[in-house]
Amino acid sequence: MSSKHRRRYSMNRTGPSQDQVFDLLQNVRRRYALHYLRRVNHTVNLSDLTDHVASWEYDTTPAKLAREQRKRVYISLYQTHLPALADAGIIEYDRDTGKIKPTNRIRIFDSYLGAFTNPTRRWDQYYLGLALCSVLFFGGIWAEISLLVEFSWDMALLGIVTLFGAVAVSHYYYTQQTVPETPPELHSAEIHSVDD
Repeated sequence: MSSKHRRRYSMNRTGPSQDQVFDLLQNVRRRYALHYLRRVNHTVNLSDLTDHVASWEYDTTPAKLAREQRKRVYISLYQTHLPALADAGIIEYDRDTGKIKPTNRIRIFDSYLGAFTNPTRRWDQYYLGLALCSVLFFGGIWAEISLLVEFSWDMALLGIVTLFGAVAVSHYYYTQQTVPETPPELHSAEIHSVDD
């Protein structure tokens, strides 16, 4: 990758701009890599990533991949696609060991890639409802409503924080379970060409 590209991806450390996101997603092989990394959501080896990306690309299984097919995908991931994702802060990539770890920034691609094929819950409504209930609960304590006078401010605050934490944990695990096994674009009727 040229120094110009490195500068462009490194400029915004708070997250890639929309132009950078589209630039990163323009190649189908890179989209496959992002999908796999988003789904496993932990450190993987370059060889494992290569096997999955190549099997999707050539519509086969990792065991049936030809050596040349695997090699072609490996080289382009190693030389081009993974350095671009690392420069953008989407992954942590150690070229010497071949270890790749997705960062939290990988989630910015979810809406672009259609990663969630299962119906998603309206988590914003859960949080809003919990916030409104919290206001009413604290208002009831302040107004000394008979059912709520038993609660101290500390006990009420601990309960509300615990509820928000439980909803956040549920949200996280629900999100992890909605990423499908294969990239959604494989199920499309369109035939996608692969660029190196």
